[in-house]
Amino acid sequence: MTSTLSKTHQAVGLAGWLALCFAAAAVGASGSIRARGFYESLTQPSWAPPGWVFGPVWTALYAMMAIAAWLVWRERGWRAAQTPLALFLFQLAANALWSWLFFAWRQGAWASAEILLLWALIFVTLVSFWRVRSAAGVLLIPYLGWVSFAAGLCITIWRLNPDSL
Repeated sequence: MTSTLSKTHQAVGLAGWLALCFAAAAVGASGSIRARGFYESLTQPSWAPPGWVFGPVWTALYAMMAIAAWLVWRERGWRAAQTPLALFLFQLAANALWSWLFFAWRQGAWASAEILLLWALIFVTLVSFWRVRSAAGVLLIPYLGWVSFAAGLCITIWRLNPDSL
């Protein structure tokens, strides 16, 4: 499919995937508008990073996610890669939901369960992307790694703050 797409069509596709991923980031961020004070008020494990780390890390991860989806779309198109791309969209929605569960609604148990579901969705998406184009799967490895860390952090913070979450 790659060879049949014009450079303009490929560029528009990349812009679309970037817009979609950063729109999901914006939805998640809107759930954590007042997160800084809340996050700083929570008892945290000694290995928790400072709050400012999350923004740059997530920015890089969303960009890599968009490029990965674009590579799959570019390789096969929507119709032929419908399952991997649908998985991608589903995990993207789950990603946006987590901030609302944890920061806006302060539901530690639900946020912990949801981040474990997100991890599984990322893993399945990574495998399905890898089967289409290995570079797309590789681009999701840091995302899976970060969410693995974030899951441990989420669960630990919830357990340390049962009255707040």
